[in-house]
Parts: sequence; structure tokens; C-alpha cells
Amino acid sequence: MQQILDNSIDLIVTDPPYKTTSRGIGKLSTTGGILKNKTFNSGKPFKIVEIDEYIEELYRVLKDTGHCYIMTNNKNLTKFLSVIEKSDFNFIKVLVWDKISPLPNQFYMDRHEYIILLRKGKAVKVHNNSIPSILAVKTVSKRNLDYEKHMTEKPVELMEILVSQSSNEGEIILDPFMGNGTTAVACANTNRKFIGFELDSKYYEIAQNRIQEHTIYSA
Repeated sequence: MQQILDNSIDLIVTDPPYKTTSRGIGKLSTTGGILKNKTFNSGKPFKIVEIDEYIEELYRVLKDTGHCYIMTNNKNLTKFLSVIEKSDFNFIKVLVWDKISPLPNQFYMDRHEYIILLRKGKAVKVHNNSIPSILAVKTVSKRNLDYEKHMTEKPVELMEILVSQSSNEGEIILDPFMGNGTTAVACANTNRKFIGFELDSKYYEIAQNRIQEHTIYSA
């Protein structure tokens, strides 16, 4: 990201790595059900990148009046908001992604995650303010996919909503934690340009394959 120019990105949409519950991981679980320093990708651990390590870089590259969407879960929401409050970003609101299909939990069944909406500079409204702050989009199913599903993959439909609401055709969208390229696909489907980063070579290749039929902006 340090190679990206200041004030050059129109919109940021990202789902960064963060601490998650150990449900479904089995022997890799830790006491209390929270993975303290690592999360898991294809059965292998990878380092958590804390939000205070990148929040100011997001702010630096984003254009004035630009929006930034950062996804997280209930385990990290308080930490994320605390760091954001100390940053230069202006907090707008927290959206709720209703995944429709609930997951078992000892304290009520889980069927949602959070999307933190931020802005840089003065307020600019989204394109369609009649869309509710609870976005009901069914989670991705591994069945009938022609690529390997990422552990935390988000639906293309969900990303298309965010991209379409806060940017225009031809503008540049950044996802610094792109996984297998869902945000890139959403950008291609909505005629936006895209910059993304992914450390895992396997998922980087999957992302390239998913969007190879589209023209993607790269740097």
C-alpha cells in the first residue's frame, strides 16, 4: 500500500483478517474459543493484521469525501471502533450483514456480521439512501462452486451493493485483503477499476482466474 499515491483511491471495501471464533476448527481451538494471534486459511495459520497497523494507510490513499467499508465480527467490533475513533476517519455508522443462514452458538444463533462505514472529509451520501442498514444477503455456499472457497469469503452480491452505493463507474476501488477476489469480481461486474493485495499465492491465483475475463486496473 505504501506504493499507492496519496488521495488516489475512490473507495475502499475490505474484509481484513481478524480474530475469530474457533467453531469448526476442532483441535486448533484455543481456550475460550478465540484464536488469540492467528486465524486459519485452508487449515494453515496466518498472522492477524491488527487494524491499527493499516488504518492510517487506508486514510492516506483514500480521496477526500471517499467512503471506506471495513468488515468485522462481534469479537472485534469494539476494538475496531476504538482504533477508528483515534484515527483521522469520520465514523458514519455500522451496517449489519444478515447472512440469513444461522450458525450454532451457545449464546443465540449467529447469522450476522458487521460492516463499519467511514468517510474521509465532508459527508457525501450514498447513491440510494432507501437501502436499509441491514443487508440481507445469503452467505456463500461451497456447493456448486468452480473454485476453492475462502474461509471468510463474502458474497459477490453483498460487495456489489457496497461498491455501487459509494462509487461511480470507472472509479478505482481498493481491497488490501482481497482473499480469492470477491471484491474484484464485484468491481468488474459494476464497471469499476480495482486494486487488490493478497499474500496467499493460492488465493491470489484463484482471484486471477475468477476475474480473468474482465479488465482489471492493477498497480
